[in-house]
Amino acid sequence: MRVRGNTPFASAVGLVLGLLCAVEAAKVNKHKPWIETTYHGIVTENDDKVLLDPPLIALDKDAPLRYAVVLDKSTGEGVLRAKDKLDCELQKEHTFTIQAYDCGEGPDGTNMKKSHKATVHIQVNDINEYAPVFKEKSYKATVIEGKKYDSILKVEAVDADCSFQFSQICNYEIVTPDVPFTVDKDGFIKNTEKLSYGKERMYKLTVTAYDCGKNRASEDVLVKISVKPTCKPSWQGFNKRIEYEPGTGSLALFPSMHLETCDEPITSIRANIELETNHIGKGCDRDTYSEKSLHKLCGASTGTVELLPAPSSAANWTVGLPTDNGHDSDQVFEFNGTQAIKVPEGMVSTSLKEPFTISVWMRHGPGAHEKETILCNSDKTEMNRHHYSLYVHNCRLIMLLRQDPLEAENYKPAEFHWKLDQACDKEWHHYVLNIEFPTVSLFVDGTTFEPFLVTEDYPLHSSKIESQLTIGACWQDNSGHDNDTESVSEPTSGGNAKMAQFFRGNLAGLMIRSGKLENKKVIDCLYTCKEGLDVQLPEEIASAVKVEFNPNQSSLTVEGDDIYAFDKVMQHISYLNSRQFPTPGIRHLRISTTVKCFNEESCVSVPDAEGYVMVLQPEEPKISLSGIDHFARSAAEFESQEGVTLFPELRIVSTITREVEADAESEAAEGTDDDPTVQETVVSEEIMHNLDTCEVSVVGDELNGEHEGLEVDMSQLQQHSLEMSSSNLGLVITGVNTMANYEQVLHLIRYKNWHTEALFDRKFKLVCSELNGRYISNDFKVEVNVIHTANPVEQANNAMVQPNFINPVHHASLDLSGHNLVNAHQASVVPSAATIVIVVCVSFLVFMIILGVFRVRAAHQGTMRDQESGKENEMDWDDSALTITVNPMETYEDQHSSEEEEEEEEESEDGEEEDDITSAESESSEDEEGAEPEDQQAASRQQQLEWDDSTLTY
Repeated sequence: MRVRGNTPFASAVGLVLGLLCAVEAAKVNKHKPWIETTYHGIVTENDDKVLLDPPLIALDKDAPLRYAVVLDKSTGEGVLRAKDKLDCELQKEHTFTIQAYDCGEGPDGTNMKKSHKATVHIQVNDINEYAPVFKEKSYKATVIEGKKYDSILKVEAVDADCSFQFSQICNYEIVTPDVPFTVDKDGFIKNTEKLSYGKERMYKLTVTAYDCGKNRASEDVLVKISVKPTCKPSWQGFNKRIEYEPGTGSLALFPSMHLETCDEPITSIRANIELETNHIGKGCDRDTYSEKSLHKLCGASTGTVELLPAPSSAANWTVGLPTDNGHDSDQVFEFNGTQAIKVPEGMVSTSLKEPFTISVWMRHGPGAHEKETILCNSDKTEMNRHHYSLYVHNCRLIMLLRQDPLEAENYKPAEFHWKLDQACDKEWHHYVLNIEFPTVSLFVDGTTFEPFLVTEDYPLHSSKIESQLTIGACWQDNSGHDNDTESVSEPTSGGNAKMAQFFRGNLAGLMIRSGKLENKKVIDCLYTCKEGLDVQLPEEIASAVKVEFNPNQSSLTVEGDDIYAFDKVMQHISYLNSRQFPTPGIRHLRISTTVKCFNEESCVSVPDAEGYVMVLQPEEPKISLSGIDHFARSAAEFESQEGVTLFPELRIVSTITREVEADAESEAAEGTDDDPTVQETVVSEEIMHNLDTCEVSVVGDELNGEHEGLEVDMSQLQQHSLEMSSSNLGLVITGVNTMANYEQVLHLIRYKNWHTEALFDRKFKLVCSELNGRYISNDFKVEVNVIHTANPVEQANNAMVQPNFINPVHHASLDLSGHNLVNAHQASVVPSAATIVIVVCVSFLVFMIILGVFRVRAAHQGTMRDQESGKENEMDWDDSALTITVNPMETYEDQHSSEEEEEEEEESEDGEEEDDITSAESESSEDEEGAEPEDQQAASRQQQLEWDDSTLTY
C-alpha cells in the first residue's frame, strides 16, 4: 500500500504476502488489487492513530481465497497513522490519495500489479486545550445618573481552540459581588437599577468568561463605569473667580470652557457675555485725572473750564458738597435735593452768539415730577430770568437757550427736549451738548440723539442785570418778579432761600468749553473705558462665528452654528485693563445663552453662567522728592531780575515695593527649605509714570505781592502743555505729563524779594501727586536764607547800634586805616574855646592815668588788641560770594555753646580791666553790653545762615 500526496501520514499497511505470496512461483498474476475509492478518517489532536470508515481492506482475485487479500497476518486489515502529533489549531482537515500493490509473481515479485487510487479525508478532532482571553486589558464607560440602560458596554473574549465547541464563549460572569450590574452571554453589561451620582461616582467590576468546554478565562478583566450627574445643558470648565494682576495685559477668562448640549442636534448658538462695571467710578475704570486734564489728553486743549473741580485752596466752591475721596476711582459729587453751589464770577464767559460745549457725567434715577437743574445761568437779582440751563424733567433732558436781547424780537428755538431712558436708569452716562445757536446736538455715551421736541420763544428783554451761574439748582431772588414768558418754581424746603429746582443725583466732570464744539473723536475718547472685554481669534475660527461688541466693550455677542468653533471663541475671550494703576475690586461676569435645534426654536435651555473678575490691588507707587533742602543766598540775588532758584537739583523718583519668592537654588544652598519663616523677599523697583499736579506753598507768612513772589518759566509750561495758577499761598502746576518734564519745569521756579532788609529766611513746601491726588509724594521742604553783607560806612555811622548778622564787639578802639569815614554829627554845633580847654585838661589827666596802667598791662592788652582787631576786620569783609564748608556732623548747638564759653572767658578778662577804663569808655561799654543779648542772637543766626551748603552731600 502506498500513500500519495504531501501529508503527515505514511503507509502503515502490512502487505504481507502470506498465502498469496506462498503460491507457486509459476502461478500467473492476472488481477490487480482492489480497494474502496473513498475513505473518511478521524484522528484526535495530539494523537497519531486514524480511524477510517470504511476500514482499509484490499481484495485480489489472484489470492487462494477468492477475492481475499491478506493484509495483515492476523486480520488482513491495513492501519493508517500520522507521522507526528497533529494540531487542530494549525490544520483541521487533511486530504490525500492511497494505492494498493500486490506481491507480484514469484519470489522476486515480478509482474507486480497496483490498484486504482483512492481518496482519504482525515478530520482532526479538537481537544479543549486553550482558555478564553479578553480582547482589551480593561474597559471603561460613562453613564448618566437616574437612567436604566439596555446596554452600557460590551466585553468580549476569544478562545484559540479550533473547534466550534471549544472556541466559542458560552458565558460571561461578573465576579465582583453586590454591584447593580449584570452581563449576558454575549458580553453586554447593563445596570439593574438607576444609578446615583451622589451615592457612587465610579464602579469597578471584575468580569470573567467561559468557553463551551467550561474552561474559565485565564485572566479576569477590569471594567470601570463612571456615573455622571444628570445631563443638564450648561457651560462647563471655567473658574467662577478669575484674578487679574494689574499690568499683565490680556487675561483669558474661559481658557477651558465648553458648552454641554447633552447630544442634542444643535443648529445655532447665541451667547452674550457681560462685564458689569457700573459700580466702578463712572460706569467703568477710567483715568482719574481732573476733567480738564482728560479733555487735554483727548485733544480739547483750549477753552475748557472745569465747574466741578476737586476741592482745593484754588477751587473752594465745591468744598461743601458730599463726595467720595477720589483716590481709587473717579471723584463724584452728590446732590440730595437741598444742595447747590454758585460758580465764582469770571470762571465762565459764554456768549450765546458763539458756539460752546457742555459736557457732564450724570447718574439720575426716577424722581419727582419737578424740574431738576444740572446747570443754570440766571439773573443775579430782581427778574429771575434764565438765560440758559440744563435740567431733567420726567426722564427728559431739556436744554433751555434764551436769545440775546439784542436780536430781533421774533420766535426762535428756546427749549430742546430729549426723551432718554438713560436719564432715569440710575446708571452713569456721559452727556455732551454742542451748542451753536439755534441748533443743539446731544451725544449720550458717544451716540447721537435727536430732540423729539423743540419749542420756540421770544428773546429776553434788554437788561443790565448781572447773571449768576449755579450747579444743582437755579439762582432765584425772591424779591424779584417773573417775566411774562418764564415761570420759576419756589425753593424746596430745607434748601437755600435763593435756590430753586434742586437736582437729586450724582454729577461729575461738568465742563464748559467756550468758542469751540467737541468733535466725535474727543467725545469718544472722553467716554472710552480703560477696561473691557477683548477677543483675538485665529483666522480659521474667525470665519465660522460672528462677534459684536458694544461701544465701551463691556459686552459682546457671539453667534455661530459650529459648537466646536463656538467653544474656541469663548476660550479666546479675555479681560483687559490698560490703566497702570487700575481700580481694585470685583467685576461680575454673566453669560446668557440661547440654543436652537432642528425641530424646535429653543430646544435646549442653557442657564446663565456667572463669575467675577477680581482686579487685585496694584502696587502703590511711592513718589519721592529729594534735592537741596537748605541753602543761603545773598540779598542781592533775591533782589535781582533772575531771583533765586528754589529747586535747582530736584529729583522726582517713584518706586514700588514687591514681594517675590526666594530663589529655590539659593534656599537649597542655604538649607532654608524647611524654614517656614523664609518665604518671600521684599524688593524695591523704580517705575515711570505721569504726574498731574505739583504745588509749591509758602510755609509761614503768606506772600506779599507788593515786594515778593514766585515765578515760573512760562515757555516751559506751554511747551509741556501745563498750566499754572498762583495766589499769595504759592502756586499750583497742573496737567498730565511725565516726571522728567515736571522736574524740568520745577527746576526753573524762582523766588524774588525786592525788600530783603528785614528778611532772614523763607521756607517753601513742594508736593506732587498723580491721578487727581490718588498717589501723593512726600512733603519736600526747602529753607532759603538771606545773607546780608556788612557795609563799613553804615557801620561807622551806626556804631552804637550793631547791624544784623554782625558779631558784637566789646571795645571802642578800631583800626580803621584805609577807610573814609563820614562824621555822623556834621550838623552839630562847633564847640567853644572854654570847652576845648576843659576837654584838653581832662584828656591830659586821663592820658596820664592810662599811661600808668598801660605800663603794667602792656603785654596783655597788646594781645587783646590783636585779637579784637582781627574780629573787627571780619566785620568789614565782603562775604557776598563767601562759601563756607562745615562739618555736617557738628550741630548748631555745639557751636553756640562753644561761642558762649569763649565770650564768658573774654568777659571775665575784660572785668579785670574795668578800673582802668575811662568814663566815656565805660558808657560805651554799657551801651554795647545792653545790646549784647540781641546782637549775640543775630550773630548766632548769622553763623547759622551765612553758609552755602549747596555742594554738601548728606
